[in-house]
This record gives sequence, structure tokens and C-alpha cells, in this order.
Amino acid sequence: MTLLHGTAAITPVTALRTIPRDQHTISRKDISPNALRVLYRLRDAGFQAYLVGGAVRDLLVGGHPKDFDVATDATPEQVRQQFRNCRLIGRRFRLAHVVFGREIIEVATFRANVDDGSGDREMDNGRLVRDNVYGTVEDDAVRRDFTANALYYAIDDFSVRDYVGGFEDTMARRLKLIGDPEQRYREDPVRMLRAVRLAAKLGFEIDADTAAPIAPLAPLLAEAAPARLFEEILKLFLSGHGVASFEGLERFGLLKVLFPETAAALASNRSGALRRMVLAGLTGTDQRVANEEPVSPAFLFALLLWPAYCRALMGLQAQGVQAEEAQRRAADRVTLHQLNTVALPRRFSLPMQEIWLLQTRFGNRQRKRVTRLLTHPRFRAAFDFLVLRLAASPEHAEDVAFWREAQTQSGEELAATLGVAASTDAFGDDDDAAPSKRRRRRRRRTGGASPE
Repeated sequence: MTLLHGTAAITPVTALRTIPRDQHTISRKDISPNALRVLYRLRDAGFQAYLVGGAVRDLLVGGHPKDFDVATDATPEQVRQQFRNCRLIGRRFRLAHVVFGREIIEVATFRANVDDGSGDREMDNGRLVRDNVYGTVEDDAVRRDFTANALYYAIDDFSVRDYVGGFEDTMARRLKLIGDPEQRYREDPVRMLRAVRLAAKLGFEIDADTAAPIAPLAPLLAEAAPARLFEEILKLFLSGHGVASFEGLERFGLLKVLFPETAAALASNRSGALRRMVLAGLTGTDQRVANEEPVSPAFLFALLLWPAYCRALMGLQAQGVQAEEAQRRAADRVTLHQLNTVALPRRFSLPMQEIWLLQTRFGNRQRKRVTRLLTHPRFRAAFDFLVLRLAASPEHAEDVAFWREAQTQSGEELAATLGVAASTDAFGDDDDAAPSKRRRRRRRRTGGASPE
């Protein structure tokens, strides 16, 4: 069987292979009860229904899926008729979401790989922009991206159905695209990021034929929607496998497309200090995810774009721009340039810049400046960032030690620690107050009054 997928043909690797229950490790006790409810209700209503995709893949390799997706021959409207707690979403790809409290079971109708003339399948310059022509389960398997994602778990006999060789690839921990890799990447360039992310997440090796076109086609990512790339970056780096994802992006030439100025800065940093810092930060992020601790996109982007910021700052200072002005201009320039590729929302870009701009204030020991920085809403994130900078240079060790101790001290203890710096700060000099106080002292001299 050969089916048209855009302008290219995709031929299934194998005929249907059914893996019986005694030859795989999937158990219903590991499947979401809500997903099972959806599967059984659709079956009892006379429809085909399978657990599909990443959940089947992850269960086979001993993982714990967070999401459970269902594929069926029921149309989205027919699915909605079966579930009062169902809503339909999407235009490009029509889906049914069955809502159980905080859990959503996504139900997709089998898709075909042909354009039936209805307008429900639309290509634009080789990109698939609309895909709502329905077909059979065989059609659906062939049109999926990777063989490991084209496995179907059947509740009728608890078997796994494999139409494209996905079971063998999954057991071999191999990530392979279905069909011609170059054509599949041209249809959707974000598949290159998915390949890197899934390989990092699962510890899979990307098949040689699947990997070969990535570097040559990497520039196509620049044409992807910036908002979509933002979401993909969060998946790459905030899902617990950020270090492996970063190394994969470097290996396949994708980093210089997603973060062009960061890649240039890393390439020019001969000591490798900036790269060590980025990897140290991503290692910490991975640990926080593993410990189920919160992670911040603002901190992530501050880390990923820090090499670009440092390079821009050095360039401005070399031009003679005053330090404080150079810092602001470098932060704005890097943020603005990055927006050409990735839609970084202001709720993340502004805290990111604050983290950068606070770094120079850690070297100040004037009493009120210390107090003000300790109460700054972005202090903790900025301090954690300072700690990361130790991975690049030991010169920050003294500042880290001081501010770590300062956080634990009372006002009196902090004043004693500051010592001479505290006593000489007679006018409480700080960023906002100092100029006005200096002006007040000059006016008093003019009027003949002695300073306090």
C-alpha cells in the first residue's frame, strides 16, 4: 500500500504485526483510568479505539506517561456525542478533548494521507497547514512522524498493533521517521526539534537516515512560527532532559538557528567558560524537574541568552559606551534580536533582563544598597544566577559567600558584617536617593548652612 503525503509517497515499512500481551510489558494498571473509560465507551458504541502514540511508546520502555492519547474511527462530532464532558478544538487538526477534572484525554480521528478535494487537507509550499481528511487505522499509522509513535494498544485483546516497524525500533531504542526524512522535515521543520527532544527524553539514538537531513535543513526552522518555537523550547529544556537537548541542538546545527547570537558567543569563547555555565544551569534545571520543584522560563532564557548578552555588552563597552548604559542597551538588543526567531513574552523577557542587570549590584557593599538588593523581588533568581556564574569563573566566589551569608543575617548582624562600609554610608547612598542628597548638600553650602 502506498499513500500520497503531500507530493511524496510514504510506503509502510511492514505489514500489520500484532504483538500479543505475553510479548510486551504494557499493563492496564499503568494506564490512566480515564483513558480506559474513553476507550471502552467508544468501543461499546461500535467504534474502533486505541491507545496510541507516546503513551504506548513510553510504557513499552518502562516510562510513566503524563498524557494518554486515543485514536479512533469516530469523527470529532461523534466523540462529542458520547461524552458530555467533551469539547472540540483546532482548525488545522480537529481534535476532541474529553475532560476529567485536571486530566484531558485527547481523542483524534484516524487521518488519511490523500487530498479528497474537500479542502480539509491543505499544503502551502510543502507545509501541511490543514489535515482533516479522515481514513483508516492503517492510513493513520503511516502519516505519523516517528515509527515509535505509530503503535496502537488494543483493549479488545490487550495487544500492540504495529504497521510501520515501530515495535522493533522502540525495543532497539531507535528513533526513525516514517517515509522520506527530507520531505517530512520540509512539511514541518519543527519535527527536527521533536527528533532531538524525543531522543534526549528517551535515551534513543536517532536513525542515521533520519539524522542526515537535519543539519542541511536546519535553516527552515527560521520560518516556523515564533510562538510555536517558544513552546518547543520550553519542552526541550523544562522537561527534565535539558542538558541532552542542548547537546543535541549543538550536534545537529539547530542551536545556531534557535539562538544565533548565543551560538556565536559560545563559538568565540575559547575558554569554554560560557558553555560550562550554560550546562551547569541546565543540569540544575533538570534536577529541579526531577525533584518536582518549580522552574522558570525567565530564568531559563536568562541562562540561554547570557552568552549573547555578555558578547553584546563587551562590544558596546569597547565602543566607549558607559557601563550602566551599555548593560541596558545590550539587554534590549539581545532580547529584540531573539524575538525575530522566538516569541518571548514580556512576562518572561523583563524578569530575564532584571536578572542580568542585577548582577553588577552584587559587588556593592554600601549598607542601603545591600538592604535594597536583598528585598528586590528578583533577588533570589539573580543570586541563583550569580552562583551559576561560578561555573564560568571563580572570581565570583567572594560575592557568592557574602550574599549567601547576608540572606541569613538580621539587620544588626548585617550592619556589623558591613563594618566600615556601613559607617561611611552616612547619607544612605543608593541608586535613587544619592543624586538628590548631593544636590541638597550643595544648596545648604550656598545658603551658608553647615552639612549634617
